Amino acid sequence: MAMTALAPAISRSREILVERSSKVALKLVPDISEGKQASRKFFATFVSFAGILGLLTLLFINTLLAQDAFTLTHLKLQAKMVSDEREAIARQIDKQSSPEALAKAAALLGMKPSETPTFLNLNEITIPQVSVNNG
Repeated sequence: MAMTALAPAISRSREILVERSSKVALKLVPDISEGKQASRKFFATFVSFAGILGLLTLLFINTLLAQDAFTLTHLKLQAKMVSDEREAIARQIDKQSSPEALAKAAALLGMKPSETPTFLNLNEITIPQVSVNNG
């Protein structure tokens, strides 16, 4: 059998292949007849959904920030209270360690003020002599 005898069948096969492949390619694109407008419902739904999702995200972030602001205010109040307590304790210590309070506490213990006070001079190297009375 000669090749020329198959030539009409090969050309017919090509025509069928081209026709079927163009139908398949056209099935991928929706058929929109003239005068009909494509629906915008999907786009409007998508934009609405994206907007609502964005607003909910902003609301969530705003709520978290407000909660942190309340926590910060509470911590600042606690820090102020601790600072006030610290100052009150420091005032009590200063009051109890004042010379007048120490003299009063010493008098209650039976101590008497010294008649001849001895002062320590750190600039001198010599040690002063202390007399000891053996009784």
